[in-house]
Amino acid sequence: MSETRDFPGWRGTTILCVRKNGAVALAGDGQVSINNTVVKATAKKVRPIAGGKVVAGFAGATADAFALFERLEGKLETYPDQLARACVELAKDWRTDRYLRRLEAMLIVADADETYMLTGAGDVLEPEAGLAAIGSGGNFALAAARALMDYEDDPETIARKAMGIAAEICVFSNDNLTVERLGGSS
Repeated sequence: MSETRDFPGWRGTTILCVRKNGAVALAGDGQVSINNTVVKATAKKVRPIAGGKVVAGFAGATADAFALFERLEGKLETYPDQLARACVELAKDWRTDRYLRRLEAMLIVADADETYMLTGAGDVLEPEAGLAAIGSGGNFALAAARALMDYEDDPETIARKAMGIAAEICVFSNDNLTVERLGGSS
């Protein structure tokens, strides 16, 4: 029998990661909504971690995401320069730890070479075609980014344009972006 918990109807987030030409850009919108009300338009859901070697973005409960960021940073200290191993170890803990498995969030993390999506279901997914997206507007941003990949060379430009398109379609996303970039020139 599954356990259900009551959450206040939090909605909103679009996180998009674009990898192209030796660079990666991770973008997140700034909107936080409860039901049909925007409660904040300037949230920062994307940040550098591990001394700036990794960028991470989240969809879901903020406190839960920060707890996961802290755990991931701990794993990266244990397994320096091994993002895949750190992600797998976090996912194992997330699935088996009584406290962690209650966390309501998804993450996208990237370093100079790899990108992963992590979920509380134990998933550590390496996306195809250099693109990953999560959140309520994630599929809109992903579709837009796929269309732009053949026409733009810069991953940050692709991310910004795709996020703008998602913000026009998804009522739970806005165009107040935070973008973190690794590699290449900006």
